[in-house]
Amino acid sequence: MKFPSIWARVKRLWLLIIICIATVLTVAACNPSNFKTTAAQVPQLVTSILSDPKTFNLALSQESPNIFGLTYAGLVTQDLITGKVEPDLAESWQISEDKLRFTFTLREGLKWSDGQPLTAEDVVFTYNDIYFNEAIPTDVKDAFRIGLSRKLPIVKKLDERRVEFILPEPFRPFLLNTGTSILPAHALKASVKQKDSEGKPTFLSKWGVDTPPEQIIVNGPYKLERYDTSQRVVFRRNPYYWRKDTQGKAQPYIERIVWQIVENTDTSLLQFRSTGLDTVAVTPEYFSLLKVQEKQGNFKIYGNQPGTGTTFVFFNLNKGKRNGKPLVDPIKSRWFNTVEFRQAVAHAIDRQTMINNTYRGLGKPQNSPVTVQSPYYLSSKAALKVYDYNPEKAKQLLIKAGFKYNPQSQLLDAEGNRVRFNLLTNSGNKIREAIGAQIKQDLQKIGMQVDFTPLAWNTYTDKLSNSLDWEASILGLTGGLEPNDGANVWSPDGGLHMFNQKPQPGQKQIEGREVADWEAEIGKLYIQATQEFDEAKVKEIYGETQRISQENLPFIYLVNQLSMSAIRNRFAGINYSAIGGAFWNIHEIKITD
Repeated sequence: MKFPSIWARVKRLWLLIIICIATVLTVAACNPSNFKTTAAQVPQLVTSILSDPKTFNLALSQESPNIFGLTYAGLVTQDLITGKVEPDLAESWQISEDKLRFTFTLREGLKWSDGQPLTAEDVVFTYNDIYFNEAIPTDVKDAFRIGLSRKLPIVKKLDERRVEFILPEPFRPFLLNTGTSILPAHALKASVKQKDSEGKPTFLSKWGVDTPPEQIIVNGPYKLERYDTSQRVVFRRNPYYWRKDTQGKAQPYIERIVWQIVENTDTSLLQFRSTGLDTVAVTPEYFSLLKVQEKQGNFKIYGNQPGTGTTFVFFNLNKGKRNGKPLVDPIKSRWFNTVEFRQAVAHAIDRQTMINNTYRGLGKPQNSPVTVQSPYYLSSKAALKVYDYNPEKAKQLLIKAGFKYNPQSQLLDAEGNRVRFNLLTNSGNKIREAIGAQIKQDLQKIGMQVDFTPLAWNTYTDKLSNSLDWEASILGLTGGLEPNDGANVWSPDGGLHMFNQKPQPGQKQIEGREVADWEAEIGKLYIQATQEFDEAKVKEIYGETQRISQENLPFIYLVNQLSMSAIRNRFAGINYSAIGGAFWNIHEIKITD
């Protein structure tokens, strides 16, 4: 289960994290029934997450699970059923005729979780001192860089409740982007100004997971109450949260939320079936079992809609070097950077078998980086290139590109090198591990030898985003209605441009990194789409980005899994969204018993 906020959209967080294999002993150790305190008698929601949070510093987070969808709010929010932008911390806004000035008026009487007033100063601090601060490596910058100049907005305080954003040029997604969470100036300003021994802001080490929960100041519906490493994260209703219902009763209604850290989906299923959890994600291998138990187990399965995330295999296209050493073996780099090689791999992967076996029929072939629910989604019926399973065509593409086969049907390049590479994913994720095993078999049929290796999450992400020492990988990203939320994936300088990653602030430099023409063109089109206000033209621009992506295959998309959750019948107000899940409207949900 996830509680996404606009922050989740802007950040483009990793889709799913599963780390290790649990045993029956883990079930006993982690079962919420063993966590009995007097506080546990209050109305609460108990669910599970698959790994520990990595940080409590929202600006520095790139991972999921994270606490921020529950603990922070922005100026606006989005109804994840209708897609409509709605007021949140700001009660209203005004947009100038030239679309260059946005003036937000905050709600009266807003407070932080420690009771301190939340004012325009906090908004200005959040943007100018944190998100737009070049000394702080946060992906939020990518969502606010405007036009070819990549300038950031100017943010000014007009009075205690009013803030003005001045844009260098019109920027269509701007209003939606202001759902980015607001942070407390009184708690964080000193750490932004203070420097450590290396001259970096001490903010970079502020609010780690070892910070006492009472020191984490928030403005969302819940505050952090307790964190027990590898066991649980506990949230308590924020008494200063602004929302009230039509009768004037404070929201959210649920007093307490417990995230059990179980690190294995099988364990989560066992805990849900034994009533230890109130909700569980319904993965393909669990659907048939849970469906027949709905009435007996007093729960309901919600969803059965295409998910909004992506799952893909991709190659390291970075041609650069660090300290004179190539990031990728030059022989393999030539393979990976040959478009026919990537197209051959796409044709060699049997996605329908993947759907039938791994997804138990609960998925659809995926061909686009844009979620199917988005108005900008381009279907295969609209001239989007697709790669049906065709091993013979794959072989033809490889031969056309100069590859050849030896008498043992092994694939060799033009110089006679055997085509062999490593494929990575995160260990414990059963779906991805099954996908990797099938890809290994599928590519063997066209003569490629794949060494498939699942890694522990921290080791895996360090390779992808820091050392850049990897060859091929299976991963996923979250999705949303606005494609520009993925600007940091598609901009060649973006923080999640993972197939040809630029070093991030504080990382070792790379010599000789190259950006392909098609790669640069997608980045330019994303900028162009933000400058266009004619919806038909916006669709045309994003359609072209999808065509270029599918032609050049920086990501080879696999299967779109159906999004489903099983939830106890004692929860009222569930309005399931494939984008936000079952509890995206957590403030409205009640416990009926």
